[in-house]
Amino acid sequence: MNTQGTGTSPNHKAPAEAVSTWTTSTPNRAALSQSASTWAAEAGPPFPSPQDPGYDDGMRTPVGRHGPAVAAMVLGVISLMTSIVFVGGLLGGIGLILGIVGLRTAKRTGIGRGKAITGVVTSAIAIVVSILVAVFMVWYANQTQECYQPDSFQQYKQCVHQQLAGN
Repeated sequence: MNTQGTGTSPNHKAPAEAVSTWTTSTPNRAALSQSASTWAAEAGPPFPSPQDPGYDDGMRTPVGRHGPAVAAMVLGVISLMTSIVFVGGLLGGIGLILGIVGLRTAKRTGIGRGKAITGVVTSAIAIVVSILVAVFMVWYANQTQECYQPDSFQQYKQCVHQQLAGN
């Protein structure tokens, strides 16, 4: 192509050529928006986000301040599940103490109150259930003390039935 007399450089085409080349070589809008979104995703956000490593918004969240509350909640739930075998009473006592400590800490820091309350309530219920189980076991042992040396399980059942019926 001769560009000496036309006034165009070798990189520029005549207007009619440019329009026809542009319409045939330009991708559709979906391809343009996809390439723009790909570029934006690769470029990253213009400001740091909380997911970025090392991000610091200037506000520090208290970390590790609700440890007694979490421990109280965990011990409370475990003690409630094991309260029928007496272990729950001991764990409930520890959970109750940690729950009270967690409530005091939550009053100061403002975090962990719900977990501390959960720990106190479940621990208290576990202690009550353990006490009721212990009272029942003592009552049962007192009622059936004559039946402790049977020759067979059938004799034991019969003796217990007689003792509990009041005969």
